[in-house]
Parts: sequence; C-alpha cells; structure tokens
Amino acid sequence: MTGPGVRWVVLDVGETLIDESRIWAAWADALGIPRTTFMSVFGSLVERGLNYPQLADYFPIDWGAHRHAVDRSIGGFRPEDLYPDALPALASFREQGYRTAIIANQPAQRNRELRELGVEAEVMAMSDEMGVSKPDPAFFVASLALLGAPDPGSVAYVGDRIDNDVLPAAAAGMRSVWLRRGPWGVIPRVAPAQAHLVVASLAELAERIDEAWG
Repeated sequence: MTGPGVRWVVLDVGETLIDESRIWAAWADALGIPRTTFMSVFGSLVERGLNYPQLADYFPIDWGAHRHAVDRSIGGFRPEDLYPDALPALASFREQGYRTAIIANQPAQRNRELRELGVEAEVMAMSDEMGVSKPDPAFFVASLALLGAPDPGSVAYVGDRIDNDVLPAAAAGMRSVWLRRGPWGVIPRVAPAQAHLVVASLAELAERIDEAWG
C-alpha cells in the first residue's frame, strides 16, 4: 500500500509527453489524403465531440489494412516527438516528492520506446498489455492497482482529452488535470467542472502541481 501523504502524478502519452503530429501525418500519407485535408476534417470532428474513427464517414478508410504500413513508416517514437518539457517536468515532479507513472492508451512497445528516449517513471503501462483502455472505468481501476492501491484522491491523472482523461479520472476519484495542447486539448473552449487543474504545458504543471489538490 502507498503510505499516508504520498501523492502520484500519472501521465497520458499522446499530446502529453509525445507530439503526435508525425504520427497523424503518416496516417494521412498512407491513406492517400492530403495532410491539410486530413487534419482539417480531424479537427472538425474534435470540435463536435467526435473521434478519429468517424473520419471513415468522409474518406474510404480501412484502418486495419494500413496499420502495419503506418507503424513501419513511423518507426516508433523518436526524440523529436518528445515534447521539450516532458523530461524536465518528470524530473521536477520527482524532486518535489511526487511519485510518477505513465499509463495510457498505447501499444505495448511504447514502454520500451519511451524508456529509450530517457523517459523514467516508477510505473509504466500501456492499454494493450492491460487489456482495457480509456475511457472504460476499468482502466482507472487497473491503473490504481498498478500503483499499489493508493487512495484515488492522492493520484493526479494528467491528459489532453476531456472524454478519455478528465471525466473518467475524476469519476474514479482521482484529481484530474487537463493539459491544453494537441487537438483535443486546444479545440474545446470550456474546461469541464470536473477538471481540478487546467494547464497549457507540463512546464506549467510542474510549477502548479500542488494546486491539483488545492
């Protein structure tokens, strides 16, 4: 069990630690859709509270048929994909006495790729290996188990998406932090009441993390 007074900062991956611009560009190229068109339609879906699978309503997309080709094109996470504030923020959380974890909707190989980029955390787990993904409440139950079953209120979950991160983390009893970058973080204009803290970067979060429990 986690001792009294110990707090966790748990981070998402996409648009939290990793800039996914190169990944979505690879998908546009593989699907034969001009990047500007792909990104514009993608953004319009986010604006309406929808998700990338609905791109199939506009373009003839078979995601599964292109997945291996896109994975080869991406070649895993690269140093340039890592947001510049990611490593300094993680170091700052540790220096401030927080325990850190990275738990996200990602393929299992992202664990190795992140570590190769110098990303360090006490706990690192991806949805593929967990067998459950966000926003399923079971994802957050499993996440707490991986942390050693702390009080949910001692855990801050940080992510860019209201639907996948902020709302389900708050429903699980965690302190939810909305990171406003990437399409899901920038396009919505109003922060949900469930967000305990709203920040524009991990650098800002490193300075204000205590406010998540304010």
